[in-house]
Amino acid sequence: QVQLVESGGGLVQAGGSLRLSCAASGLTFRWYAMGWFRQAPGKEREFVAAILLSGGSTYYTNSVKGRATISRDNAKNTVYLQMNSLKPEDTAVYYCAADYSGTGTSVANEYEFWGQGTQVTVSS
Repeated sequence: QVQLVESGGGLVQAGGSLRLSCAASGLTFRWYAMGWFRQAPGKEREFVAAILLSGGSTYYTNSVKGRATISRDNAKNTVYLQMNSLKPEDTAVYYCAADYSGTGTSVANEYEFWGQGTQVTVSS
């Protein structure tokens, strides 16, 4: 049974930082590209970042470039999202997802497995 469990969300002031973690089990982690998505109230789920199998390639949506860093530790079956200089518009539920194709696509429905999400709230 595949499980992706996010953690690290919370309430933070604008300009602050958070590090999200996603621990994977039940799959061969190193075979999957991993992505982070987010969904704000009343909005569609949107791509945030992705990282390929070995971690050598990363991709970001424009709104977080320069403020976010995605990384992975294949020995720990964990993917991370470091978010700095947080803005109120970053407020959302953040989800991690696993992509067997390994492409690190920004398209949500191409990811096979999803976590339950962790809430990030940025106050102004």
